[in-house]
Amino acid sequence: MQIGQRVALAGILVSGSLAVIKILAGLAGHSTATVADGLESAGDVVASGVVFLGLTLAAKPADENHPYGHGRVETLTGLLVGMFLAAAGVLICYRSLGNIHLTHPPPARYVLAALAASAVAKSFLSYIKFHYGRKIHSAALVADAWNDCVDILSALTALLAVGLTLADPEHFLLADHWGGFAVGLIVIFTGLRVSRDTALQLMDTMPDDSLMEPIRKVALSVAGVRGVEKLYARKTGLRYHVDLHLEVDPEMTVRRSHDIATDVRIQIKETLNWVADVLVHVEPAP
Repeated sequence: MQIGQRVALAGILVSGSLAVIKILAGLAGHSTATVADGLESAGDVVASGVVFLGLTLAAKPADENHPYGHGRVETLTGLLVGMFLAAAGVLICYRSLGNIHLTHPPPARYVLAALAASAVAKSFLSYIKFHYGRKIHSAALVADAWNDCVDILSALTALLAVGLTLADPEHFLLADHWGGFAVGLIVIFTGLRVSRDTALQLMDTMPDDSLMEPIRKVALSVAGVRGVEKLYARKTGLRYHVDLHLEVDPEMTVRRSHDIATDVRIQIKETLNWVADVLVHVEPAP
């Protein structure tokens, strides 16, 4: 099993455990904010499951109908996670304010422990997902890491709301409900951001210069290369496909220019492991 799949599977187990703890504690302790945070963690289980499925399908090798591989499935799952987050945020907001008019006792103090444990566990889990998501260039795993960041922020928001309610129930009894509503807004915002980032990848948006410049430098380091006229790249899942217009001596033979283009392609793929393949077009240097 690949590292991305193992991380996603760990996320499912951790989020599932936290969801059960917070929902049960929130229901028993009469805390709307804690239940809302537990529902957000339950959504994390679904999100991590989608990421796990996407990473599994993206690992399939290229075939006749998918010459660029199946990597776009991984990006698509990142988009689905974002859309799911936004929808979950709307439901959390609705549930938090749906029974705000009802009279109920203040939350139990033990819900604070459940929320604090969630914040600590999710901090560790988000760090792991960010680390490996960026290492293997996984949009879905990074989206799942942002999902965990939402859980941290929502847990802290719920902690603040419950703390205010417990400190002064007479004046801040409704803070627990508004805390749950704030959690929902945070989830919506993060879901929209994740959806935007993954949608840009699906539209073949060019990567930033920090990725493009190393490709250019490797190409220029090959003997016989006089310049790089055009350089494009698009992400197909975990890796990038590169289109490169190479400038060589106009008096050079076709065979020699072809050999240089092959050397450039091999050198880029060997040096930059996040490049899946390179299509080189040879042009005469001015």
